[in-house]
Amino acid sequence: MRHDLLKPVPQGSDGAQVEENSRIAEVADELRRSCQLYEAQLPNGKGNVNALEIEQHCAEQYAKEHGCWIPIERIIDLGELGPCGNENDTYVSNDIIYKVNNLLNQGSIVGLLERIIWHNALFYDTSYSLYGFTGFGGRSVMPILQQRLIKNARPATQVMIDTYMAALGFTKTDREGRFTNGTFEAWDLLPRNVLVDDDGDLYVIDAEIQKVVGTLNIYGY
Repeated sequence: MRHDLLKPVPQGSDGAQVEENSRIAEVADELRRSCQLYEAQLPNGKGNVNALEIEQHCAEQYAKEHGCWIPIERIIDLGELGPCGNENDTYVSNDIIYKVNNLLNQGSIVGLLERIIWHNALFYDTSYSLYGFTGFGGRSVMPILQQRLIKNARPATQVMIDTYMAALGFTKTDREGRFTNGTFEAWDLLPRNVLVDDDGDLYVIDAEIQKVVGTLNIYGY
């Protein structure tokens, strides 16, 4: 397995993104295995250690072993501080936006990585790559995601979003901003998370995604 997370990932070809999705899947699988081994070594099982704490311990160890750990005090080196939300602090450098994800929405590092793979499969134009990890050593760990910066764009209207998702084969549910295509459910597709440029092209910059129960457990591509 190659451990070159800190290298920027070109976004110009389907092959590059398939390769990046495979790389993220490998990291997720390795973290799963590490968590299982670590949990088995704990006295009396997990005890007072919850699943996220186990993930964070294993992710920190993984990141430091493979050169993709950025100490929290150096996170500003990623770029200029950008808009911050409920889930991400952002840093902008040229045409790239880095998102430091606090796991508040997902609650799982592996779960977030799966969501990113599914996002990349559904919304190629705003695909993510995994840049590395940061956090407070021994306490919390946060994945760093990298995404192309969408410039000269504004929030799309909900009508635009509904039309766009329908064109991708999704059906609108009874909850605004939530859609399904039978394989995936995607929600939080609201104007704050979808941009439109001057040419009328839409870009989903963030979304909550899950597999529909009963579908194959694949990585979405």
